[in-house]
Amino acid sequence: METYGYNNPESQQNQNFSNKNYHSEKKLAAGLLGILLGTFGANKFFLGYTKEAIIQIVLNIVTCGVATVLPLIEGIIYLTMSDEQFDRTYVQNKKAWF
Repeated sequence: METYGYNNPESQQNQNFSNKNYHSEKKLAAGLLGILLGTFGANKFFLGYTKEAIIQIVLNIVTCGVATVLPLIEGIIYLTMSDEQFDRTYVQNKKAWF
């Protein structure tokens, strides 16, 4: 049955149930890459942000490694947000930084 823009309570209930089992495929890998290999922009390359990964590498060279703090923080942010929010923000909307 079509609802013409109105939410059907039954479908909303089923949608909430399916969201509990939602699992992001890239979140754990991107978070760990950011923490462990963020110096080399590995988390950015993994998510498909080539330009930002190169910027990260250049920043680390120019600042003698001080900019390594940025991917460390990003990795922690990736791991602490929900799977659905991670996918919406970094995979679908392509938000490159924080």
